[in-house]
Amino acid sequence: MASSSLVFRLHDRGPELVRKVLLERGWKEYDGGEQEEEDWNLYWRASAFRSSDYHNLLPWQRLNHHPKTVGITRKDCLVHNLRRMRATFGSSLYHFSPAAFILPNDHTRFLSEYTRRRQTGGWSPYWICKPVDLSQGRGIFIFEDYKDLIYDSSVVIQRYISNPLLISGYKFDLRIYVCVKNFHPLTIYMHQEGLVRFATDKYNLSSLDNLYAHLTNTSINKLGPFYTTNKERVGQGCKWAMNKFRCFLRSQGINELLLWQKINNIVTLTLLSIAPSVPSSPNCVELFGFDVLIDSKFKPWLLEVNSSPALTLDCQVDVAVKKGLISDLIDLMNYRSIDSLRERAYRKQLPRYHASQASRFSTPVATFKELKSQKTSGSRSSQTPTQSLVKARGQHRADQTSQSQSQHHGSGKPEVQTGCRVLEAPTHPEVQ
Repeated sequence: MASSSLVFRLHDRGPELVRKVLLERGWKEYDGGEQEEEDWNLYWRASAFRSSDYHNLLPWQRLNHHPKTVGITRKDCLVHNLRRMRATFGSSLYHFSPAAFILPNDHTRFLSEYTRRRQTGGWSPYWICKPVDLSQGRGIFIFEDYKDLIYDSSVVIQRYISNPLLISGYKFDLRIYVCVKNFHPLTIYMHQEGLVRFATDKYNLSSLDNLYAHLTNTSINKLGPFYTTNKERVGQGCKWAMNKFRCFLRSQGINELLLWQKINNIVTLTLLSIAPSVPSSPNCVELFGFDVLIDSKFKPWLLEVNSSPALTLDCQVDVAVKKGLISDLIDLMNYRSIDSLRERAYRKQLPRYHASQASRFSTPVATFKELKSQKTSGSRSSQTPTQSLVKARGQHRADQTSQSQSQHHGSGKPEVQTGCRVLEAPTHPEVQ
């Protein structure tokens, strides 16, 4: 009969961390030379899937991307959507992203804002220029004078937060890992661990061209002259785990709970900007990397949202944070023993379903913290294939009844906000 091992498929042989975690959990890697095209449970890739990949999903299969999330993961699209939400719901709610302009389309608007700020009290803000289609800090530069703005492709000009919170003189930002399990209703999980990413040179506005002082991208700072230096309080390298940052907040008497509530709001409101336009895809789970900067007044600012955040292991902090992150993400995919049977069992005994119907095989999960004591390893099931199929049939009938009742009593209108569940950062007794 069918193998009881879950099978993963990686695009372009990576990322290696995903392979390692799944193999340790007892999964097998897809072999196109020996297995049928649809004989897999998880397909993981860094880039977006095609529309046909979503349409042809089978009940036992999962993808690591939702469709049409580029609205927040591409810099210009994020600016556009947050601007639209700000116009609709007010700047008091959507005032967590610095003023931004998409050039060349917004060139006149930017020039007008630039001129207005220079003429108002003589205060001239700093600006940061980012190519819309590049990542890892490539092509980014900071400027104060308009004559220094030079670009040859579409860019985003954003007001530079020139008063960041510093740790021993070093600038940093937070990489918040966010998993969206469903957009209808919007279901969000924030991982309790994350990364604090440091610049490796002391912050100094008199040297705007020193990227090691102004950018926190690891891909840039690991090439810097002070990367291996034991920097004051920061230490070697350029990363902390989030729990170390929480200790820092408590040592400074900062209201940690309030700060995390603000960050939770940023994540939720950002995802709400695209939720209505994302098609329902119950067999998809997506991991986002939210980059958040905290200023000297402890106000968090959203810098950007990353699709397929880097899973490379550059240091021990990466190992400690990212390995657990991927393991918890797999748990959120809710695989059942029936899924390991795949096509060879379903083809004979169960109909083929589209992804929109496949959610009946998913069981809601409460929080990442609860998952720690309930991990499923993907090991061989004690049930026989026949028992599994009988159980699946019963589950199918029960879920059909439940779905029918839900449709009968429901209003038919999406309730994105009320359906949103956010896992807040853990609180501590000393934080009031």
